Amino acid sequence: MKHKLILVEGLPGAGKTTISSLIDRLLKEMNIASKLYQEGDLNHPADFESVSCVGEEVYFQLKQKYSGYLDERMILQEEQHYLISYGKLKQKYHLDFPNTLFECLSAKDIYELPFVENQKWIRQNWQRFSEDALGNSLTNVFECCFIQNPVTVGMIKYGVSDESVIAYVEELAEIVAGLNPLLIYINQDDIEATFSKAVQERPKEWSQGFMGYYTNQGYGKNHSLEGFSGTVEVLKARRLLEERIFNRLQIKKVVINNSRYQIDEVCTQLKRILLSS
Repeated sequence: MKHKLILVEGLPGAGKTTISSLIDRLLKEMNIASKLYQEGDLNHPADFESVSCVGEEVYFQLKQKYSGYLDERMILQEEQHYLISYGKLKQKYHLDFPNTLFECLSAKDIYELPFVENQKWIRQNWQRFSEDALGNSLTNVFECCFIQNPVTVGMIKYGVSDESVIAYVEELAEIVAGLNPLLIYINQDDIEATFSKAVQERPKEWSQGFMGYYTNQGYGKNHSLEGFSGTVEVLKARRLLEERIFNRLQIKKVVINNSRYQIDEVCTQLKRILLSS
């Protein structure tokens, strides 16, 4: 059975975006129907990107006040909760979308929920995706939502135990087992140099927000880490945890070292991996 799901993981700046795009292109060249979903994709079928979760009382209050902006096509009712794709709403209404509504919904983002609640909603979404994916012939390529997001919400945001995070990812692996998943982890030898490169190449707002997120809560706060150097220490700890997760997972998996950023070398490795799968 071919891989119906290819997961690309690694630390910031490792080259996940470039390599996931390359995988999608190679699959198409091999006449394998594929669909690429990268970080921040509002249409991601398994992840929740810019989606808030509110209870019935809050939802009806919002609907009463902002009825003209709550497009029901972008809202999913689950049990006694409403999952509101506020990223899509913002995209649809653009400058007309009220800042007060955006701030209210983003504060209730699924990734702002307590760890256990986050697990619940993410697990359900992966289950939906897996069932749908079994019914079509597509190979889905996911960038960084399989390991990165559980690690980010568990370790970085809340500082929960490693075993709790590992169990989270193992549960997702069980859900997608029927898709014959392939995990490709993109590694870098020098974490500090890799992160420094990312900081230099990306907007200042990104680096400031990233370092604040990594050091002002969870693991970073618990270990009194600050600034660039503190963020690097969190990233080192994150990679150790991700290595443990990688080693524990009972799925097809490979590591690609992208320290040289030689895309031709990586392309050759990917072709060999995909042809042998």
